[in-house]
Amino acid sequence: MKQNRIALFPGSFDPFTVGHESIVRRALPLFDKIIIGIGENNSKTNLLNVAKRLDLISKVFKDETKIEICTYKGLTVDFCLEKGCNYILRGLRTSADFEFERAIGQTNKLLNSNIETVFLLTLPEHTFISSGIVRDVLKNNGPVEKFLPTGITKKDLI
Repeated sequence: MKQNRIALFPGSFDPFTVGHESIVRRALPLFDKIIIGIGENNSKTNLLNVAKRLDLISKVFKDETKIEICTYKGLTVDFCLEKGCNYILRGLRTSADFEFERAIGQTNKLLNSNIETVFLLTLPEHTFISSGIVRDVLKNNGPVEKFLPTGITKKDLI
């Protein structure tokens, strides 16, 4: 019996950017299903509450049947087990991202040897885009729409 290739794309997504969207859309042919998992981290100060992030990401992928969006707390590998995910999908923008993500991926592998971490490089035009940069542009009343997926506007983030 063929095992489904289900990937979890975890993150805080505060907010979800065109870079995040690109990683998910480019990964769709690789997996039978992608679960976008919005991690709830109480130690972070967020721009958007979890319900708003869930709503906005759901809008972006409203017509995509291979994508599920949900929230979770706790260890990512535990959530993978709960959802039947055998892959964790991560995007890499820079070499610093690689070093950080490699450490997390190796930790996850030690916690659950059945889950593989898969890295996709961001498109060159998205390399500099991060949720933090989008938050800074927004806080300074700048035009954030060019960093957001189509259909998400500045008003959605305020």
